[in-house]
Amino acid sequence: MYFAPPPIIDATVFSRLPDRFRKARPTSWAAANRGGHSIDSFLEGPSFDHAGRLYVTDIPFGRVFRISEDGEWSLITEYDGWPNGLKIHRDGRIFITDYKRGIMLLDPETGGVSPLLETAASESFKGVNDLVFAPNGDLYFTDQGQTGLHDPTGRVYRYTAEGQLTCLINTVPSPNGIVHDAQMSHLLVAVTRAQQIWRIPLHNGGLTTKVGVFAQLHGGLGGPDGLALDENGGLLVAHAGFGSVWHFSRLGEPLLRIRSPEGIATTNLAFGGAGNRTIYVTESQTGSILSADIGVAGARMYSHLA
Repeated sequence: MYFAPPPIIDATVFSRLPDRFRKARPTSWAAANRGGHSIDSFLEGPSFDHAGRLYVTDIPFGRVFRISEDGEWSLITEYDGWPNGLKIHRDGRIFITDYKRGIMLLDPETGGVSPLLETAASESFKGVNDLVFAPNGDLYFTDQGQTGLHDPTGRVYRYTAEGQLTCLINTVPSPNGIVHDAQMSHLLVAVTRAQQIWRIPLHNGGLTTKVGVFAQLHGGLGGPDGLALDENGGLLVAHAGFGSVWHFSRLGEPLLRIRSPEGIATTNLAFGGAGNRTIYVTESQTGSILSADIGVAGARMYSHLA
């Protein structure tokens, strides 16, 4: 590292998955992704709706929960899928990147889940992971599957509001969290197995060129997972397997480390709360939602525009 260690603050536990929703048991997802251990949940995909309620997914059990501002949990749906990323469109629709089934739509009133995009030209996805909306309604998402340094074939897609699907890059060793800058000049993608954040320029002509590394993490038991941007263009990175969230400036300088008081599976994050100044983090090892005030507001999410 070329920088001194940044200051450290400790997050607090905002809420915890209630015991009534916990029943540890083996699942096929956990067999492949959690060493075959019996687990009672694996939380991901935090996203706030217009009313300030937090939605999270539970991958191995196909569940989506809604958490009130007071920390009360409600089960919105339970279906045959592995929901990972979740974003709420400005029109109220909830989009889910489902590792097993592709891009899904959730009706928050009925709990109904329906497919939006299950294949790419009739070919199955590797295992979609996370997503972000552009100002014009285009959807960008990562297709991670089991890719890594042994198999650098993960993909990043754009799905336009008109229904056109384009693969922007197909050489990523484990693409995970994804965000774009305010000017839509580039994407930032967490590349978990390479311990990097990649910068993917967005050109008017649609070609993908000059992809580079925005930030390099030190390593550890996991890697960079979910991403979020602050209002100044700074990047927050959930470092799964290290129990931390890193805050970088828009130039890639480390500004802060937010440390988990619970487990080390800090998987994803979203801004919310008063003034959009609190960061909420899914800690999937203990089924907890952590929170911390970092002194800066989150970037405006286009999926949340009125």
